[in-house]
Amino acid sequence: MIAVVLALTLYGCGEKKVVVPEIFRVKFETSQGDMVVEANRSWAPHGVDRFHELVRMGYFTQGRFFRVVPQFVVQFGVHRDYDVHTVWRNLFIIDDPPQQKNVVGTLAFAQSGKNTRATEIFINLNDNAILDEQGFVPFAKVVEGLDVLNKLYAGYGELRPTGKFIDPGAMEEGGNAYLVPRFPKLDYIKRATILK
Repeated sequence: MIAVVLALTLYGCGEKKVVVPEIFRVKFETSQGDMVVEANRSWAPHGVDRFHELVRMGYFTQGRFFRVVPQFVVQFGVHRDYDVHTVWRNLFIIDDPPQQKNVVGTLAFAQSGKNTRATEIFINLNDNAILDEQGFVPFAKVVEGLDVLNKLYAGYGELRPTGKFIDPGAMEEGGNAYLVPRFPKLDYIKRATILK
């Protein structure tokens, strides 16, 4: 119950409606340096609105880059506190029609089917046409610090069962309590802030 109350509080119940700019930039301060992302509502309005909401509430602070696959993707977006993530991972947003391609430096929400985007985001490290075919919709792009992504620790590789280290189910249920002690080399987001 505490987690539900916390998540709904973070979700913005009771606060004034926030008008999301059509285009805005977010600075990610990471353990390997800073990068700036530009989000564009014309690419994916539902995705951009959720991204703005998550950044605004500090959702990504101390979150790990838990999936780093060179020449493919970097993924993040599991909240450090599993109680919060447990609620938010079920607060789905509806799909946006694709407007852009999954090319190097673009960001898209992970999904497991129709209308299942929630909090997890990946950044393309390559031109991934296969992700276009699978319906992943870019909503933003890295405009500064793209080289930071190539510095992120990739030794744990792909998630299980394809990979052999990080168990996605255990990560979803444990957050940083699962990731940090078992995978100490993972890089992380110190904080993400909307630039004025």
